[in-house]
Amino acid sequence: MRGFSKAIITGNLTRDPELRTTANGANVCGFSVAVNRVYKDANGEQREDVSFIDCSAWGRLGEMINQYAKKGSGVLVSGRLDQRSWEDKNGGGKRSRVEIVVEDFNFIGSPRDNNGGSYSGNFGASNAADSSAEDVPNDIPDDIPEEIDLSEVPF
Repeated sequence: MRGFSKAIITGNLTRDPELRTTANGANVCGFSVAVNRVYKDANGEQREDVSFIDCSAWGRLGEMINQYAKKGSGVLVSGRLDQRSWEDKNGGGKRSRVEIVVEDFNFIGSPRDNNGGSYSGNFGASNAADSSAEDVPNDIPDDIPEEIDLSEVPF
């Protein structure tokens, strides 16, 4: 049976992205996203848990993330889950980690760049630069909000 994995997360970058080049010459950008979950415990008190999710983005997508994202940036990331295993160099036995291999990336919120302006982006495996003018619908409504405040979404 074939498997399928897809992960979608929103949160904030915990550090600036790090771009490196592999021995084969491929660019890969690594970053981590803090995902907060607010809930009520058995006593009705509000609690918050934070998960730190490692992500990697390859090629041009990774280059774009490295160029425009920074620590604290609000992001929506989607991609496939990937588990890597290795032997610890210090004799600590077998180690493993699960990360999201990014297929689509969006800025959320309204972060400010160094010049005081805001920026937004949608960088995906099939980004808009690859599509022709015929693929763009001309009946897009004018009342689509530019920003959505996710703090008001009940999930």
